[in-house]
Amino acid sequence: MKLADLRKLAIRRQTRIHFSLRNGMECVISEHGVAQVPALKAVPDFNLEEELAAASSFLLDPVMAGKKHQPAKGAAPHTSIGREELAAMAAGGPAAEAPAHEEE
Repeated sequence: MKLADLRKLAIRRQTRIHFSLRNGMECVISEHGVAQVPALKAVPDFNLEEELAAASSFLLDPVMAGKKHQPAKGAAPHTSIGREELAAMAAGGPAAEAPAHEEE
């Protein structure tokens, strides 16, 4: 799983993906696909791809279109998932989401 995969997933699902870095900071991938480290004050001495490879848990934070920092209506405010589950979501692409109508 690469950072680009998570960026695509965040855009597709309109969610923010949070994961902790080894130095105690947090990386947030926005619903626009932008990876940010809010606590970063200078040139980083780490590589986000390497930090992502070391991350084991992730927090998904759904957002409502047009309203920042608001969960989507009816959605849980935060969902914590493991690396394997997130990798499956990222690898699945648009077809991994539930179909709107299933043929019988």
